[in-house]
Amino acid sequence: MSGNPSASGGQPARAAGTRAGDGPAGAGGSIRAAAPGEALRAVRAALAGTPAWLVGGAPRDRALGRDTFDLDVVLDYASPATAARAIARAAGGAACFELSEDFSGWRIVARDRSWQVDVQAMRGGSLAADLSLRDFTVDAIAEPVAGGEPIYDPLGGLADLAARRLRMVSPRAFADDPLRVLRLVRLSLDLGFDLDPDTANAASLAAPDLRQVSGERVFMELRRIIASPRVLDGLQLMDSLGITTVMLPELDALHGVEQSRFHHRDVHGHTLEVLEHVISLQVNPAAVLGDAELAAPVAALLAEPLADELTRGDALRWGALLHDAAKPLTGATRPDRGVTFLGHDARGAALARSVLERLRASERLRAHVAALVRHHLRLGFLVHEPEQPLARRSVFAYLQSTAPVEVDVTLLSIADRLAGRSPIGRGDRASESIDAHMRLAWSMLADALHWRTKGPPPPLYRGDELAAALDIPTGPRLGEILRELAAAQYAGEISTPEQALVHARAFLDASSMSSPPPNTS
Repeated sequence: MSGNPSASGGQPARAAGTRAGDGPAGAGGSIRAAAPGEALRAVRAALAGTPAWLVGGAPRDRALGRDTFDLDVVLDYASPATAARAIARAAGGAACFELSEDFSGWRIVARDRSWQVDVQAMRGGSLAADLSLRDFTVDAIAEPVAGGEPIYDPLGGLADLAARRLRMVSPRAFADDPLRVLRLVRLSLDLGFDLDPDTANAASLAAPDLRQVSGERVFMELRRIIASPRVLDGLQLMDSLGITTVMLPELDALHGVEQSRFHHRDVHGHTLEVLEHVISLQVNPAAVLGDAELAAPVAALLAEPLADELTRGDALRWGALLHDAAKPLTGATRPDRGVTFLGHDARGAALARSVLERLRASERLRAHVAALVRHHLRLGFLVHEPEQPLARRSVFAYLQSTAPVEVDVTLLSIADRLAGRSPIGRGDRASESIDAHMRLAWSMLADALHWRTKGPPPPLYRGDELAAALDIPTGPRLGEILRELAAAQYAGEISTPEQALVHARAFLDASSMSSPPPNTS
C-alpha cells in the first residue's frame, strides 16, 4: 500500500494491485457507485468540499453487494457537531444528537428510523491511524464520501473479504474495547465469515474482560445474535470462545444437568432444541402447526414489535433460552419420581428477570420473558385433567392467568414438548403424552388467538351495580363473585344480566354456607 493520507486532507492512494472499481474477487462484486440512498445523498450534500470518508460497514457491505442502512463518517478537520447538524438539515429535519463520551461523536437518525449516520473526528492524526484503531480489517476500509476513487485499504480488508475471513486489525483490538469479542460473533453470523485463528485465540483470551462492558452495550450485541437466523451457530461460537460463561452463566450452567427418562438430552441440549423449534415457528409456522388458519395469525403475532427493537418472536427466543434456567437450582432425585425440578418455573421467572436486568433490557421485555418462563408448564398440567376436550372454565382460567402472553406461552409450550420427542424413539409412553399435549395446544392456541384479538366477553354487571343489587360492600368478596361470573359467562353458563344476578346470588349463598361461623368467643 503506497501513500498515507494525512490530517490535512491528503487523498489516500489506491490499494496495490487494485484497479479502479475493482473489489475483492469472490466477495460479492466490486465496490461500486451504488445508487445513493437518502442517507448518502444527505451526507454528500452537507459535506460537499469537506474531506470526509465512509468507513466501517458501508464500504464493506457495498463490496459484498449488501444493502447499507447505517453509515460511519470520519472527518479530517471539520467539527462533528457542525457536520451532523448539516446532514440532519439536508435530510429534511432528521434527528441529531451527541453520542456518549465513549463514542465522542454525533448521530443522525432518519425521521422514519430507516437509516442512521454516525459522524466522528478522525483519530490519531491520519486516516491510516484511524483505521488502525478499528476492530477488524473488513471494517478498516475507507472511501471518500464524494465517491469515485481511490479506495483506501491499508490493512488488507479487501483480501479478507475475498477470503470470507474476520481478522483483528491489531493485537490490541480486544483490549481497546472488549465488546469486540461479542461483535466478532455477531459479524460472523451476519456475514457468514470464518474466524482467523489468531483472532479467535485473542478473542477467547479477552472474553473475561467483557465483564467491564456496560450491560446496555452487551445487550445491543446479544439481542442481535439471539435474533439472528444463525443463532444456534452463534451460541456454539460463544461457547467455544468462553463468552457464554461470562455473559450468560445461567445458560452455561445447563451443561451436564441430566433430566428424567422423558428427555433424551441434558438441559442445555434440550434448551437448544426448544430454541430450534421456536425458530421454526417464526420461519414456517404452518409446517410446525400443520394448520394454515392458525399459521397466518401466529406469523403476524411473532412479527409484531415488542420492545428493545425486538419482535415478539425474538422475545420468544429469549423465553426458550431461559425457560429451564432454574433447573440447576431446583434439581433433586426422589425415590418415587426420579429426577425432579419442582418450582423451576417460578424460580426461573425471577432468574430470567434478573438476567435481563443485568443486561439493562427494558421493563417490558423483562416482564414479558419472565411471564413466559413462569407459565411455560401450565398447559402441560392441563393435559392431565380428566375432562377432555378441556372444560371451558379451564380454558378461561388458563387464558386469564397467562395474559398478556397467552399466545406466546402456548407457542413456547409447543416448542418445549416437540423438543421432548426423541429422534430414535424411547419405547415408552412419551410419544403418546406428547401427542396429547399437542392436541390440547392446538385447541388452546385457537382460543388464545381469539382472546388476544377480542379479549374476554364484556362483563354483564359492573362491580358497583352488582354490589348494590346484592346489598354487599365492595371488597374481596365482590371481586370473588365478579371472577366467578366472568368464568361462568366465558363457559356459556350465563349470557344476560338477569342470569348473572341469579348466578351471583346462588354463588354468594353457597360461599356463605361453606364459610366457617364467626368466632364469638
